[in-house]
Amino acid sequence: MAEAYGWPEDLSDEHILFRLVALNKERAKEEARGHIRWLRPDYQNPEGRVAAKGKTEDMDLGVTAKVEKAPWPKTLPDQIAAVREALTEMGEATPDQIARRFMRARTTSVQPLLESLAALGQAELVGEDRYAA
Repeated sequence: MAEAYGWPEDLSDEHILFRLVALNKERAKEEARGHIRWLRPDYQNPEGRVAAKGKTEDMDLGVTAKVEKAPWPKTLPDQIAAVREALTEMGEATPDQIARRFMRARTTSVQPLLESLAALGQAELVGEDRYAA
């Protein structure tokens, strides 16, 4: 990989990451000015059109929806109830997917709650790390 970018072969993973982030920022600035470096121009830009500077308003970026996260309950009984309710709504989920539905919830906090619900018969382990209501 280093050879493709003209970098020294003996870079550490950390230095490679720093260089990739810097390169990404540089390319983003170029694209904002309308300069796009096509990897395969014959396929990606066959007409050789130049990108217009800052013309994103006509792009269909789809619907943007802001997802409101519920606060993570403070007490254990409330946390269990919240995890059970989220799992019921989702039907099937991983601890990480459930944790992402709450502000400040951690996967490491949700996992034992799901295990407890499964032990009580209120949830079912359906995969290696996936639970169903």
